[in-house]
Amino acid sequence: MIGDQPGAQEHGPESALAELRDRLDAARAKAQCDQTQLGTRARLARSTVSQALSHTAPAPSMNTVTALAKALRLDPDPLLALLRIARGTPSPDAPMGREAGGSPGRPIAACDPLELEVHPAAAPTAQWSSQPKRADLPVYVPRPHDDRLAEIVCEAKAGQSRMAVLVGTSSTGKTRACWEAIQPLAEDGWRLWHPFDPTRVEAALADLQHVGSRTVIWLNEAQHYLGAGQGSGERLAAALTTLLQDPARGPILILGTLWPDYADAYTASPTPGTEDSHPQVRALLNHRRIDVPDRFDAAALDKARTAAVNDDLLRQALERAPDGCVTQDLAGGPELVHRYNSLDPAARAVVTAAMDARRLGVGLHIPHDFLASAVEDYLTDAQYDLLPDNWFEQALADASQPVRGNLTALRRVRPRPSRRLGRADVSSPDSACPVYRLADYLEQHGRTTRRMQCPPESFWHAAWVHVDDHDDLGRLAEAALARYRLRWAFLLHQRSGCYRGLGVGCVSEFVVGRLTGPAAEAVATWAAEEGETWAMLHLSRVSWRDNDLETAEVYARRAADAGDPEGLYYLGHIREAAGDRNGAKEFICQAADHGHERALLLLADAFRAQRDTVNEMNAVRDAAERGSLTGLGRFLALLQEGSDEEQFAQVGWQVAVACGLPGMLCYAGLRRDVGHTSAPEDLAHRTAGGPGPVTLARIAEEMRNRGDKTAADHFALEAAGAGEAEAWGELVELRLEAGDVAGAEIFARKAATAGDTLALVLVAEAHEEAGNPAEAKALAQEAVAAGDTEALLTLSDFRMNAGDAAGAEALALQAGRLGNTEALLWVARQREKSGDINGAEKYARQAADGGVFSDASYSYVKEGEWLPDQVAAEWPYGLDADGTPSSAWHLSG
Repeated sequence: MIGDQPGAQEHGPESALAELRDRLDAARAKAQCDQTQLGTRARLARSTVSQALSHTAPAPSMNTVTALAKALRLDPDPLLALLRIARGTPSPDAPMGREAGGSPGRPIAACDPLELEVHPAAAPTAQWSSQPKRADLPVYVPRPHDDRLAEIVCEAKAGQSRMAVLVGTSSTGKTRACWEAIQPLAEDGWRLWHPFDPTRVEAALADLQHVGSRTVIWLNEAQHYLGAGQGSGERLAAALTTLLQDPARGPILILGTLWPDYADAYTASPTPGTEDSHPQVRALLNHRRIDVPDRFDAAALDKARTAAVNDDLLRQALERAPDGCVTQDLAGGPELVHRYNSLDPAARAVVTAAMDARRLGVGLHIPHDFLASAVEDYLTDAQYDLLPDNWFEQALADASQPVRGNLTALRRVRPRPSRRLGRADVSSPDSACPVYRLADYLEQHGRTTRRMQCPPESFWHAAWVHVDDHDDLGRLAEAALARYRLRWAFLLHQRSGCYRGLGVGCVSEFVVGRLTGPAAEAVATWAAEEGETWAMLHLSRVSWRDNDLETAEVYARRAADAGDPEGLYYLGHIREAAGDRNGAKEFICQAADHGHERALLLLADAFRAQRDTVNEMNAVRDAAERGSLTGLGRFLALLQEGSDEEQFAQVGWQVAVACGLPGMLCYAGLRRDVGHTSAPEDLAHRTAGGPGPVTLARIAEEMRNRGDKTAADHFALEAAGAGEAEAWGELVELRLEAGDVAGAEIFARKAATAGDTLALVLVAEAHEEAGNPAEAKALAQEAVAAGDTEALLTLSDFRMNAGDAAGAEALALQAGRLGNTEALLWVARQREKSGDINGAEKYARQAADGGVFSDASYSYVKEGEWLPDQVAAEWPYGLDADGTPSSAWHLSG
């Protein structure tokens, strides 16, 4: 409680906030880091850190204080106590929003499934209430996924903490399955906690530490928790992992639901050379995914027909859904699509704009003013000219008309005043801008049917003017960049003030990487003025390249003063280019003192030239302890030459651990090379204390990269046996490298069974190279049948190799129609090679409209490797919303 924190009760709100900031700033100074570096450590925007420490800004959020405390290695509880005093909010130990026992949540028996977002059955007639009760739920028909879920619930009931995430498309019964599964826990007094206020992830992070044993943590639509921006999703995943592994707090049961697109994005392995965006979430979801099919199979349909004898809702759904999509029909999904398709043009345009908003990054609640502004270009000139004066409000009313009693395509949401007493930011819902929520079935329908469509100009302008949420603006900026709409990418990023990381940079950095001339300079200059050191270094590099050493030095100094040691490193080279060798050495030494890897290694080279082994070793050790594998290798080599066995074993291992798993394996391999241990995996096992399947797979990958195929094979087999699906793919690659195509094919089929169809494609390519076209084609077609559009590209390559260019293009275009934008770029490049520049531009534009530069592709965007050369030359400033090349633009709106 607040009173338990030393000195907490001595403060009023203003002095508590000042004390909070003073403690954080003192810890920052002690850690010898500036605000930019602190933001990097805490995974927060620099502007967020600046406001948190500023005595003139509003109080920071609990999440911000917690993140800063962890980055500075402070106990967050005293700081949060001060924050609560500053905000006038009660202690988290107070029973507000909880039962008297202090643990969040309510007894399961007291929960209403409809409040937990279980879809009510769509009423068959208009007489049904628009406020459904529990009785609206039809009889439940168990399916195979329910058996697995029941096993997990039984394990939790027996005292073991467990987690399951049901993955399926909209309205397939995921949330209802979770509700039915936990009923056996109600009789034992289990509680259910559904964090959602003020936002889902904020509520979860704020109160997770107070969750008591025998609690179900309800993470419906888990993307709002695990996919939250600014590192919140990763922090929550790590906290949930810790909770599951703590026997003193168990048993706990965590249940979540996800759409397949989200689940696949969170669990996909990072592309080599790009930052891993979801390591904690991927580890949390590993082996905890339960897939829910879209349709009832024959056995489930038989059960449903039996149950429908006494349930009219289920009986009618079975009559309307002969294809087995029973749950979707019960939730009214098909009716909503029919309603959408039959709306008049204005209402349909409003819903379409809402679809685009959701799929490109706007949150659940879509602002009224955004829709009013965005919808304009979704209508043709003829449609727009015929609209009445009150057309927009009438369109909203039409889109909000109920279907089958209680479903609407678009419904107005009335945000409730916060239930947390004492919050200073409570406002009247009547004074807030109205917001609307799109039916989730239509949201998914839009993601599927409009995935290759880029929204029109009015959409982007409306987002720039009317979307206020910084995270939403950041996501929209990324969506614009993915579609090569560079001007809107920059403008939305500029307005967001939320410099979201994209692996190694931010939106404006990638925009600059694609622009030329004054536009690139203007964007970089703006970003430099905003304090972004990448922009200062960019301008320094450009000036340096143009032999303007004076300007280059100005920008490099600004980057250095902002806390980026790369600026010091640049200054060293600029001084060297100016002939000032002493000045150059001084700046390189300063960069090395700040831990700059290349500066440390450069300094080590200088010491080596002077035969100064002691200082050389200090420099490479410093680099190694900051994560440099190059520095580690040099340090271990020097240590081995100049120390005894005991010192090498103790000091070498200590430094290797700083480089993580790759460093440990590097050390272990070196030890084995000189006969000190039998195999590196022995050491890795002892260190990891019994590594899990994911770690085993990572060790296998590291060992393969180091050339130790035997150890890699051993680890991959162990990981696969423990249930790590990706390990089968590792075994496939090992077999292929050994020339064992038959063995690789065996493992590829196991990988495909576990969901990794890429392994089939790899073996198909090996068969093609070995001159076995029939086997190659058969395997690629298996992958296509499993839904892998990349396999269509592989078949396309096979056709091209056989001299059938037309057949190759037809297959690639088939993949493009299925949403594979890379395939469209493949066609564009082929068209360019054949001299068809118009065709190349056509298919490149289609790929851009579909978001070809999203996710892992960002690294290629920066390097300009995706677009055909002549197309890139035609698009120097990106594309306008309608797909035409943009004219030169600067910073004007």
